[in-house]
Amino acid sequence: MGVKRIPTAESSLLTAREAAWRIAEGALTSAELVAASLERIAAEEPRVEAWEFLDRDKAMAEAEERDRRRRRGLPLGPLHGVPVGLKDIIDVKGMPTGNGTPIDAGKRPFVDAAVTRRLRAAGAVIIGKTVSTEFAYYHPGKTCNPHDPTRTPGGSSSGSAAAVATGMVPLALGSQTNGSVIRPASFCGVVGFKPTFGAIPRTGVLTLAPSLDHIGIFARTIEDVALSELLMGPDEQDMDAQENPGPLSDTALAEPPVTPTLAFIKTPFWERADATTQTAFGELVEALGEQVDEVELPEVFARGAGWLEGVMAAEMARNLGHYVDHTPNETSEKFRTLIAEGRAMRAPDYLAARDMRRVLRDALGPIFDRFDAIVTPAAPGEATEGLESTGDPSFCSLWTFCGLPAISLPLMTGPNGLPLGVQLVGQHGQDARLLRTARWLVRTLSEEGNV
Repeated sequence: MGVKRIPTAESSLLTAREAAWRIAEGALTSAELVAASLERIAAEEPRVEAWEFLDRDKAMAEAEERDRRRRRGLPLGPLHGVPVGLKDIIDVKGMPTGNGTPIDAGKRPFVDAAVTRRLRAAGAVIIGKTVSTEFAYYHPGKTCNPHDPTRTPGGSSSGSAAAVATGMVPLALGSQTNGSVIRPASFCGVVGFKPTFGAIPRTGVLTLAPSLDHIGIFARTIEDVALSELLMGPDEQDMDAQENPGPLSDTALAEPPVTPTLAFIKTPFWERADATTQTAFGELVEALGEQVDEVELPEVFARGAGWLEGVMAAEMARNLGHYVDHTPNETSEKFRTLIAEGRAMRAPDYLAARDMRRVLRDALGPIFDRFDAIVTPAAPGEATEGLESTGDPSFCSLWTFCGLPAISLPLMTGPNGLPLGVQLVGQHGQDARLLRTARWLVRTLSEEGNV
């Protein structure tokens, strides 16, 4: 008997791991999968507007090349033939990098970003560039929330989250300098994973604030975000890319998942969560019973978001201020205000704020000695109404500032039936342990009928 073929219409429902496996065994070709992805985009894009650039002909040509490689019996990568989207601040040779601004429209890099090279080495097909907010900051792009087009998809990685949520691609990359992976993952109802700071190199990615910039990944499953291990490891052009908390899959996907203990932390921003979010997390803590304890952070953590904002403003003014100097009328008021704030910051204040990253991270050590992960909201509530704002990142700020791995899991719904993410935060460098804990949480709540 031959290998059972996968109907092309069903292939867009496959996870990235499933798709790569089906292609490797001959149940599906990369050309069929990419064609199905493009058909899905054609159907959903007018409503969602997740893409800044697509090259359909090149995507199909790459897919056909992947199929020829398989037929010749050559080695296949873990993402062989799988279509992937990249946020439009990540360089792809032959595609424009617009950085969410008309100023950079049409600019084409001569080389791939480090993550792009690593995706290609794994066999992925880069299908296009997803929408970013302006300079990956707050001013929204054109993307709508796939569950309700009158609401924000979150930002700044809005297009990547929406593309995965609608089944356009099984995997997409984004970035996070404050809350730009975790928040859109929560709003769009997908899994969003931000690894430990320095795990994935940012060479060839728009530099906002190098003390804070992370690369993240969106998918429909924890198993797929564990594929971010393919992107990890040092890069000689990114001096911060020295951490490699992988491999992830061996630990994160081991059976059975180890039963963890969790610290429920409201954070200093609990009053920003809406009433339904507060109630939902109260019910979550009750459902987890003895596996979770509520923990209060020391008072110093209340200043963490302010320190992040100061570091971000100062570093973005240094790296992106030239856009305001040369083309002020083509930048948003929000961006111009940020640059002015960053330039006004005194050097001693900036250096003191940056030094607090290590202080806060070390202060969390006793918590991670007792608990496998922190559980906390990914956002104050459902996606906010209107497209003028990308939402409040406050429930992400502390963890981004400390460079900790974090994941948003689509385990809840809000009062309007929209997704509401549960955020788990892990110890610095313990990404595999975090994903293992996330799998346990999803499985436990599913078995108990709570999701």
